[in-house]
Amino acid sequence: MERHRSVGGERDNPGFDSTLDEPPVYQEADHRTVRPSVVSAFGHDTLDRVPNIDFYRNAGSVSGHRAVRPSLQELHNVFQKNGEISVPDTVNDDDEGSDGTPSDDLESAIPSDAKGGTIKFGWIRGVLVSLHRVGSGLPCFMEALALHITVTWGYMFHMVIPLKSIKHVTNMGVRCMLNIWGVMLFIRLSWIFGQAGWGLGIVVIVLSCVVTTITGLSMSAICTNGVVRGGGAYYMISRSLGPEFGGSIGLIFAFANAVAVAMYVVGFAETVVELLKDNDLLMVSEINDIRIVGCITVVLLLAISVAGMEWEAKAQILLLIILLVAIVNVFVGTFIPVTDRKKSEGIFNYQSNIFLENFTPDFRDGESFFSVFAIFFPAATGILAGANISGDLRDPQAAIPKGTLLAILITGVTYLGVALCVSATVVRDATGNATDIITAGMVCNGSSVAACELGYDFSSCAVEKCKFGSINNNQVMTMVSGFGPLIIAGTFSATLSSALASLVSAPKVFQALCKDNIYKILHFFAKGYGKNNEPIRGYVLTFIISVAFILVGNLNVIAPIISNFFLASYALINFSCFHASYAKSPGWRPAYKFYNMWLSLAGALLCCVVMFVINWWAALLTYAIEILLYVYVKVKKPDVNWGSSTQAVTFVSSVSNALSLSGVEDHVKNFRPQILAMTGSARSRPALLDLAHSLTKNYGLCIACEVFEGPRSETLEEMNAGMEKNQLWLRKSKRKAFYSAVACNSFREGAESLLQASGLGRMKPNTLMIGFQRNWRTAGIEAVQSYVGVLHDALDFEYGTVILRTNHGLDVSHIVEAEDENEQQALDKDMMPNGGKAKGLFSKSRKSKQVLTTRVSVCGPPLQQDDKMNEKLLEASSQFKKKQPKGTIDVWWLFDDGGLTLLLPYILTTRKKWKDSKLRIFIAGQPGRCEQDKQEMKSLVEKFRINCTDINVIDSINVPPSADSYKKLEDMIEPFCLHEASRDTAQAGAMRKEHPWKITDQELSTFEEKTNLQVRLNEVLQEHSKSANLIIVSMPIARKESVSDFLYMAWLDILTKDLPPTLLIRGNHKSVLTFYS
Repeated sequence: MERHRSVGGERDNPGFDSTLDEPPVYQEADHRTVRPSVVSAFGHDTLDRVPNIDFYRNAGSVSGHRAVRPSLQELHNVFQKNGEISVPDTVNDDDEGSDGTPSDDLESAIPSDAKGGTIKFGWIRGVLVSLHRVGSGLPCFMEALALHITVTWGYMFHMVIPLKSIKHVTNMGVRCMLNIWGVMLFIRLSWIFGQAGWGLGIVVIVLSCVVTTITGLSMSAICTNGVVRGGGAYYMISRSLGPEFGGSIGLIFAFANAVAVAMYVVGFAETVVELLKDNDLLMVSEINDIRIVGCITVVLLLAISVAGMEWEAKAQILLLIILLVAIVNVFVGTFIPVTDRKKSEGIFNYQSNIFLENFTPDFRDGESFFSVFAIFFPAATGILAGANISGDLRDPQAAIPKGTLLAILITGVTYLGVALCVSATVVRDATGNATDIITAGMVCNGSSVAACELGYDFSSCAVEKCKFGSINNNQVMTMVSGFGPLIIAGTFSATLSSALASLVSAPKVFQALCKDNIYKILHFFAKGYGKNNEPIRGYVLTFIISVAFILVGNLNVIAPIISNFFLASYALINFSCFHASYAKSPGWRPAYKFYNMWLSLAGALLCCVVMFVINWWAALLTYAIEILLYVYVKVKKPDVNWGSSTQAVTFVSSVSNALSLSGVEDHVKNFRPQILAMTGSARSRPALLDLAHSLTKNYGLCIACEVFEGPRSETLEEMNAGMEKNQLWLRKSKRKAFYSAVACNSFREGAESLLQASGLGRMKPNTLMIGFQRNWRTAGIEAVQSYVGVLHDALDFEYGTVILRTNHGLDVSHIVEAEDENEQQALDKDMMPNGGKAKGLFSKSRKSKQVLTTRVSVCGPPLQQDDKMNEKLLEASSQFKKKQPKGTIDVWWLFDDGGLTLLLPYILTTRKKWKDSKLRIFIAGQPGRCEQDKQEMKSLVEKFRINCTDINVIDSINVPPSADSYKKLEDMIEPFCLHEASRDTAQAGAMRKEHPWKITDQELSTFEEKTNLQVRLNEVLQEHSKSANLIIVSMPIARKESVSDFLYMAWLDILTKDLPPTLLIRGNHKSVLTFYS
């Protein structure tokens, strides 16, 4: 086909080649006459077809013949036959894509006779009865300080820990070990091995170490993948998984550490009160003495913490020395020859028969492996104590892996060593009576064989509960040790060191959380004091929480919750490592290589299992609190971007889904409008954006587009500056849309680029939405040609096209720019008290006046508007943002465009803002057959399952318009008419050459009927839809090279003049509705 140039000097669209989609060649036949209802309804021949059910049938349907509506290119392209437009009847189906057999749809079933044919059932027999037949047929990983830890028998630990502002203090390993070595080591370890035996006891310790070791490996990988700042576990989780996970676990973890202070202090106070009770020195009562001693202790610990990290570190060194001496004291005591009194209490030197007897488990009082494990595991939850002060470490990346893993190794070996020594020297039951010895001829059997072989008869313990032995006495470590008071001192050291570590950890983690401003109400606690930025306010808050729980006096119910809080942190640390590895982000490059993503995932699952093993209701409570905090942060959407692995996985998943979707052929049932909205800046045309957003909501693609017109050197800077700003505004204003901009020499070139290149795979726009150019009569020739050219391009690229017109216009850019300028001036004034240069997120880029004036305004009012007009414009611009009043959406479905004209208003009625607006459908009908046309349309709408309150058939559209209405059109186009008919041929040719864009008399004559139709339609619209909330009208198509740009604009203008908000819609003539399942 010959390529033509469009009227008015428009250039050819290089993106469309009409030879690829030739109009069909229609056969001359007597029986192919124009359908009377088409001619009679509109008063002239047209290739456009009125809506008809046959257009929506599947190929091979037996209930009716499938018809093919004229394609968009047949209506839009230039093609002539014998000098006239060919107007065929409904085009027969060419059976494309069909093998000649009926397709598998509801209507394909071959009808049968009543006798012996297919029997169909109602809902009772077919659904209800058939259904019956079917029916019957460990505080955080230390932010490692330690550089060296040398272990020897004579001098176990030598550490040099570099802190940011402390020269020679303890390191990560020290802090972790102090937190792991707790009262469990001296009070409960012997009981655990007495119940489980040293065989299962080793499993208990090893399983605990496995959990902490895996977590330590994951922590090491995370902390070596970038600079680690203050906040410990919170910092690492939040930077890996994002603020939602980090914010929820950070608050839980800080609170758990604060309550842990009370737990450790109460443990210390109970030991002190026991000593006071033994010496008859109680002050008031046992519970009140615990409260008094606890409050005094926490005040002293607070004073040490507030004094600074240097004093806290020195205190930790002192406590470590006491604790190490106490541990050594246990080992030494096992080699000291025992007295007869100790033997009667079940304590001997190393004996192989005792060791073998203690191998097997002997669970009593309803205990089991899991209950014993639940009691021991909190002793292993101290691995994050060093990491919590990561902000005070000089090199957290080196310190955290070394200190944490070494602390796990040392404490694990210590627990095993102490437990095995006790298992080899202490029997499970003993009477404490020195006279219970073996007499001659007595046979050793029962549960005390080892003691019997050593000369003691403890067989009475099988009948009556004894007071001594590893199961019965929690002070076994004191009795086994070489010097009992050292064990008491070690117990004091363990409890106070853990309390001090938690008292420092909680404010540090809480301060880091508050600095990120995830919970805005907590930002008050972000402020630090002194050279080390000490969180004094956080210390005070932690002190208040601790005292509150100390006054309770009994934390047995709360203890499991705290252990579960710690385990939840471990689980997320492991999951963070797995998630970051799984995302395969190029930014995931940890220096620590000894980790495995699947091992981390197993560690996360193991932590979750352990949570339920320890206490199932506490685990559920932990998850419930974490989910609530997660949802809160998710809803609030803090303005942070840490490059989390969640973003990376989302990207990978999006790419994978897009690729999967690209391999699936589009189906009419899954069609949804994907809108390319020419809004300009995201804030320039809010009414257009709001209506587009109502159509797509969260379920379709919406792209707000802007074209920067002018030389690239002048427009590129402004475009780049506005990209993030506009997308941020869309997100903050809760418009689920993307922003896209291009810089081109002309508006049409930019729009053409957007039409061709926007989207990805199947997620590409299929509908262009643009505002009506209200000022087309004054905008100039190039502006009108550019605007109409965009509409032609959209049809060429087979986009559905939607034009929105409102009485007051759409463009509020001049108001927005004025507001931004005022805000920027105020911001500059606030940020430059000393004449400094302001630099803010919304800083307006400086651009020349020339560039400002070249921004294309599709439907913008003059820049000089009085306040009253601006107020009306602003009010009109927000009309689609608020809930629509009760009323109607009037759909004038005049031409069958595939159903887009009906689908879009239906989608609107499903939105909350439009639920009170009812659909009314108007169609063109032939005089004398209105009722038949109405029934046909009613049947079609019912098959589409679209509810409408009324269907109106208008049989007066073909009536000529009134003289007054036509006079308005004549006045409208008068400046753009050539009036060449009164001139001779030469003059007329010269005039057409000089003004090729003007409307010729021949053109007016050729399209007189179609012009009259637009004028008449406006009259009918005024009569029937003047009070509608929204009017939907089938958009007329201007055939390229046949209809001039100004005449087409006049059609659109006169059609929608003086009406409520109006949408002109033209689909791409491919079905978007179907009545098949």
